[in-house]
This record gives sequence, structure tokens and C-alpha cells, in this order.
Amino acid sequence: MLRRKRWLFAILAILPTLALFAWLRMYPIFETLRLSLHKWDILSKNKPFIGLANFQELMSDRLFHEALLNTTIIAFGVLIITIPTAMVLAAMIHYRTRSRASGFYETAIFLPHVVSLVPAAMAWKWIFDARLGPLNAVLTFFGFEPQAWLFDPTLSVISVIVLCSWQALGYAVLIYLVGFKSLPVSLFEAAKLDGASGPQSFWFLSMPMLKPITLYVSVVTLVSGFNVYAQAFVLASDAQGAPGRQVRVLVLDMLENSFRNYRVGYAASEAVVLLVIVLVLTLIQFSLLRERGRA
Repeated sequence: MLRRKRWLFAILAILPTLALFAWLRMYPIFETLRLSLHKWDILSKNKPFIGLANFQELMSDRLFHEALLNTTIIAFGVLIITIPTAMVLAAMIHYRTRSRASGFYETAIFLPHVVSLVPAAMAWKWIFDARLGPLNAVLTFFGFEPQAWLFDPTLSVISVIVLCSWQALGYAVLIYLVGFKSLPVSLFEAAKLDGASGPQSFWFLSMPMLKPITLYVSVVTLVSGFNVYAQAFVLASDAQGAPGRQVRVLVLDMLENSFRNYRVGYAASEAVVLLVIVLVLTLIQFSLLRERGRA
């Protein structure tokens, strides 16, 4: 009887939180799924059920294909840059700066993650500016040709990857630092006595034990990369703020279809595709790291 009362008390205690989560998280997902099956026009009262017609149209939409390709390149580019860089920086801070200065390095690296997104993107836009940007000034000083970073389709995608990696790096380093501090010191002392060097200890001890941290950071980074919007919007916009076409991403395509073309149902189908992609990639990451851990 006492055990049943405890279970009832626990359920009642978490019920408000679960209800809030269901209202703010789960309901929008199911509502998006419902909207994707309708011809939902903001200006029209008639919103008929059309089944999978929106998804069929996506298959032949050139702008959607371009946005999906750019978003995928950006997400995986940020992932490839962030994970190894964050792990190495966290190891350097943890093992090489065990002093009062370590807090300064942690704060300096984490600061870009908490800086407001739009001002940071505007600062990077100035850095990448073709005429006045310091990046081209450095290239010219060393004898290289200046580049139109924000006007060339390939270079503009690279610019967005650099900006997103710069912002994601601080959080990843912080999580890896927590992981490094939780590693048992006795294993590294034993490896040192056996003649293992620092890089060998890092490769054969630290990296395998940090696989759960790597899984978490990779999932968060990849999901954040697929939801990129403000970085591409600010970098690809002109002086008057008009959105550019150099870096078209999925979220930008959804917003344009919703509020410029008034095709909410079609935009909802794009959101469903994005949700499925993120879920599939997350499951693949979980399965790969689990198989490596068992091996």
C-alpha cells in the first residue's frame, strides 16, 4: 500500500511537467504532421485534405532540393569540424593548463556560444566582406587573391560552416571538459608507468571512454546544424537586409513558403522531412557508436 502511494505521488508530481511538455513539444509535432496532409492556405477558409500531395511536390521542387543539399553540407561540415577540434581543445585545457588560467580559457572558448546570434553573424559578415573585410586583407598581404566569400555559392556555404562551427565549439568543449574531469586518473598513471606517451593515452584511453560524450555532442551538433537559419540569412543578405539566394537552407525555405507564399501545408511537409532526416541520422549515430563500443 505504501509503495502504491509513493508511485501515485511520483506520478502526480511529474504530471504538470509532462502536461507542459506535451503541450509545448508533442502537440506542435502532431499538428505539423496534420498540416502537411492538407492544402493549408492562410488566406483561404477552405483547407482540403490532399494526402501526400505536398510530399510528392517536394520531390520535384528545385528550391527544396537546393535547400536540402545546402543544409546537409552545412550540418555535416559543422560536425566534422566541431567534434575533433572540441576534443583536442578540451584535452589541452584539461591537461596543459591546470592553473588559474584554465578558467579564462574555458570562458574565452565558451563565450561565442552565448553571444547573441545576429550581432555575431553581422561581425562575421564584416570579416568575410569582399572589399573591407580583414580576411581578404590578410590574404592580400600574403600574396593571395581576395575572394568573394559571400557571393560565390561554394564559398558562401563554407562561410556559414565556419560561423556555425565557431558558435558550436564552445558548448562542445565544455561538455568534453566535464568528460575529461570524470576520467579515472589511476588508468592514466598506470599507462604512464607502462611507457605510454601522452598521445597514446589520449587515443587508446581518453577517446574510448569519451564515446558517450561524443555521441551526445555529435547528436546536438548535427541537430543544430540542420536547424541553421539566422547564420545563412544574415550572411547572405545584402546591405538593405533582403535575403540572398547564395545559401538557401531548409528553415528559410519553410518560412518563405509559410509567410511569403502562404502555403503552410507545404511548409509543414518540409518540416516533417527535416524531422525524419534528423531522427534517422540520430538513430544511425547511436547504432554506430554502440557497435564500436561493443567491439
